[in-house]
Amino acid sequence: MSTSADDPLSRERSHLAASRAALRAMRKEVEALDITDVTANWVNAAVLAHQIDERIKALADLSDTPLFFGRLDYLHAPGVEMAEGAEGELFYIGRRHVHDAAGDPMVIDWRAPVSQPFYRASKKDPMDVGLRRRFGYTGGELTAYEDEHLSDPAEIARTSRLLQQEIERPRVGPMRDIVATIQPEQDEIVRSGLGGTVCVQGGPGTGKTAVGLHRVAYLLYAHRERLARTGTLVIGPNRSFLHYIEQVLPALGELSVRQATVDDLVGQVEVRGGDDAAAAIVKGDARMAEVLRRALYAHVTMPTEAVVVVRGSRRWRVPAYELEDIVRELLDRDIRYGAAREALPQRIAHAVLVQMERSGEAPDDRVQDAVARNAAVKAAVKAIWPPVDPAKLVLRLLTDAEFLAAHADGVLSEEERKTILWARPVRSVKSAKWSAADAVLIDEAADLIQRTHSLGHVVLDEAQDLSPMQYRAVGRRCTTGSATVLGDLAQGTTPWATRSWSEALTHLGKPDGVVEELTAGFRVPTDVITYASRLLPHIAPGLTPVASVRENPGMFEVRQVSGPADVVRACEELLRNEGSTGLIAADARIPELAAALAEAGLSHLSPGEETTAGTRLTLVPASLAKGLEYDYVVLDEPQAVVDAEPDERTGLRRLYVTLTRAVSGLIVTHGGPLPEQLAG
Repeated sequence: MSTSADDPLSRERSHLAASRAALRAMRKEVEALDITDVTANWVNAAVLAHQIDERIKALADLSDTPLFFGRLDYLHAPGVEMAEGAEGELFYIGRRHVHDAAGDPMVIDWRAPVSQPFYRASKKDPMDVGLRRRFGYTGGELTAYEDEHLSDPAEIARTSRLLQQEIERPRVGPMRDIVATIQPEQDEIVRSGLGGTVCVQGGPGTGKTAVGLHRVAYLLYAHRERLARTGTLVIGPNRSFLHYIEQVLPALGELSVRQATVDDLVGQVEVRGGDDAAAAIVKGDARMAEVLRRALYAHVTMPTEAVVVVRGSRRWRVPAYELEDIVRELLDRDIRYGAAREALPQRIAHAVLVQMERSGEAPDDRVQDAVARNAAVKAAVKAIWPPVDPAKLVLRLLTDAEFLAAHADGVLSEEERKTILWARPVRSVKSAKWSAADAVLIDEAADLIQRTHSLGHVVLDEAQDLSPMQYRAVGRRCTTGSATVLGDLAQGTTPWATRSWSEALTHLGKPDGVVEELTAGFRVPTDVITYASRLLPHIAPGLTPVASVRENPGMFEVRQVSGPADVVRACEELLRNEGSTGLIAADARIPELAAALAEAGLSHLSPGEETTAGTRLTLVPASLAKGLEYDYVVLDEPQAVVDAEPDERTGLRRLYVTLTRAVSGLIVTHGGPLPEQLAG
């Protein structure tokens, strides 16, 4: 293709170069800001300096990342009445806004309203777009373009070759953004409003994780000031997963979104122990919230004696019946235990002030505060409404059979109570071997005492594996905000896995959340997803199978092997291709396979470690495979993956997860029989 000045590709490269120069100028302008005389004190100066530093980072020009990936030529200027015959405007669509020295836009942020037709315009509804142009890149170099004339009835609609190439591009390193390939049904979810909670049910390769992350980026663009005050949070299943996705938002210029696991959120105690499945199921049941509430409020006792407050030569007496009325009124208000406890001395003091006023005195707020701090009042509050430590409360429930029975009566059966009781007495909170489920109970108890801080928006990924109590823990972090819930019911691999999204949203405290289903598969090849979908009737009968929209069916093979050496050879075959390779196996088989790889001189990474040109093979225990993707996968001994789980249904769900990690090709190796559900 020609590269003369009249050549479209040459002109687009010139615009790219000019845009990069403009972005550098924008960054230099921020770097040159002098805030010496702007702020009144060092605190404001530090805050402003931090904001400037974050802005500088957000304006970084990533050399291997395209600054823009598309162009829209409008028939008319958006939102402007134009004279007949006047030409519309064209806009370059990219990851962030870039303007020239005069302030005119050179690249439009993909989240801006004017960019929306890039994702949604079609022949049926061109949205006033005459031409949509997509760009192809090698590294950061613009190498190709492809035009789609949406308003030309003579042009036949066709699948974009560049779009397909971008979707199928080999994956090395962490997860990438998908701003260049967002599909209309994905864009609708991404741009849904901040006020509502959205639950996305999506099978493997449908892009649900990317959709959730891009929704955060969109909301930060559309509601930046509000979310800057309230905060945002992305919750993933484990550290490996969070490491895998951590570069997506920074690549879009968003640096302020915190990432955490559920265990991080409820980390008030050190987790050093574990539960068997039966105990974890009971502890994760939503009924435990009622047991905790009863146990907590059992500490409140009705007063039997009057409170006598001495001030100077006067004695003021609040009788027991009046104290009881105050306590009952606070209980009826259904406010947090700690808030009610803080209000109680003020209520008692107010009763004293009423008596003072009746006797002719004129006490003010300072007198009421002084009475609330009176030793007699403080002693009464401690006796009536004592302070409670959430960890000590949970410890007593788990170690004191009588205490548990008293507060779980009619809620948990005797067998369930026995299941969660610890076999040995524990002396203190610090010496207790808390489990992850125990930590969630402590977090629930802490919220009953003092309200948990709420964020503006929370993204919860791989949500299908959460227990009802874990949903409640996440819901506490967005009581006044909204949430994006992402998951796949077919990939639930915990004994307490989510049965329905309506039930999950209720536990989350968002029963009005909207459930959207993504069924178009962009990442998993047709042959691979078709094979994996044989398991769906056995693990999630009601779900629609994912339909791959990729033109390339992918490489797929089921291969019988005689031992680990054959598995290593399969890995070596796949490593001849471009991109990453994952060797996935049941956790118990990992040491043997690691030894075989070492003997063959084949280096490998652990899940979450970034692949490089030198090391592109990752050895993945099946328990950590969820949410990860590799260009090519060797899945070893499917039956061993199934057998490693406590029951067959959970094992088949784990197998479904491991079968759907491949983006370009999958080799299934087995020495023993395959699960009968895969026959055919």
